[in-house]
Amino acid sequence: MSQTTASANAEKRYTVSRADLPLSCPTPEMALWNSHPRVYLPIDKEANGQCACPYCGAVFVLAD
Repeated sequence: MSQTTASANAEKRYTVSRADLPLSCPTPEMALWNSHPRVYLPIDKEANGQCACPYCGAVFVLAD
């Protein structure tokens, strides 16, 4: 079985949906070996539907 893992923090902007909650950075699809500790982001509580990771600065945008 082959499993594809995205590189951690390869992009600086990610679009997520409510199905992805609870949101963490790095996301479960990202490799953790070259990233920072996992941090959970309260994007559903943000008025503008956006949240930035305090470690890497990646911006997550809630699409729905």
